[in-house]
Amino acid sequence: MTETVKKSILVFQTDFTFKEGAVASMYGVVKSVDHNLEIITATHEIPQFDTWSASFRLNQYMKFWPKGTVFVSVVDPGVGTHRRASVALTKSGYYIVTPDNGSLTHISKTEKISAIREIDEKVNRLKGMGTERTSIFHGRDLFAYCAAKLASGKITFEEVGPEYPVKAIVTHPISKPEISGKKVKGIFEIKDPNFGNVWTNIPLSMFTEAGFKYGDYLQVKIFNNDKLIFSEKVLFHKSFGFAEKGEPIIYNNEQMNIGLAVSMGSFSSRYNIDYGNNWNVEVTK
Repeated sequence: MTETVKKSILVFQTDFTFKEGAVASMYGVVKSVDHNLEIITATHEIPQFDTWSASFRLNQYMKFWPKGTVFVSVVDPGVGTHRRASVALTKSGYYIVTPDNGSLTHISKTEKISAIREIDEKVNRLKGMGTERTSIFHGRDLFAYCAAKLASGKITFEEVGPEYPVKAIVTHPISKPEISGKKVKGIFEIKDPNFGNVWTNIPLSMFTEAGFKYGDYLQVKIFNNDKLIFSEKVLFHKSFGFAEKGEPIIYNNEQMNIGLAVSMGSFSSRYNIDYGNNWNVEVTK
């Protein structure tokens, strides 16, 4: 009796959008490898070429999936160049199929990566479809195909390709939040493109250490590089509805980090706030 191979779920994120056929092509490749594979869309709305956001979003949702899930993350401004196409295995048992271009930054710090392999294009690239000579769609021809083979059990992790050192993984610099007495400082790591909330890298525990409590009005200063963009007293509370409609609020987001929002509005749009290491925020009592 043949032993049944347990198949993994495939979760995709890209910057491709649904405006044309790229996503459908990738999903078709997966189903051609194994019709029974389950494909889940995380998002195809990562900002164009933004490997930082790709990294952040992976870290946002990965831990909520079953161990063994195969994640395919394709934000690949260097497609077709010498950047590595890779499959990473985290210490908690997840697989990430992605260009090694910064997209593994946050996972390298949180989940931790136990091993990483470069995809061997000679055996783990799509063939027979007339696409062998194109170098601009590795999402379809390399990442989706290799991920499907791995998820279906047609190849093992060791058969992906040659292993290379975890310390060689390409990462972005990550700023650390700071606390000094009653002052907490950090950056805006990301923004919510739908609601306009902006998320800091400041953990709730740092607010607690500074003596900040729900119901306090805190002085918030936001700088773009050294230019002061915003300076107001803002309510700190546990949810948006504690502020009046249209008023800003500081809250604890689902990552257990501090965020800023406008109740039933957009903080980023109203105050022209973006994210990155050059967007700094200071909070005092």
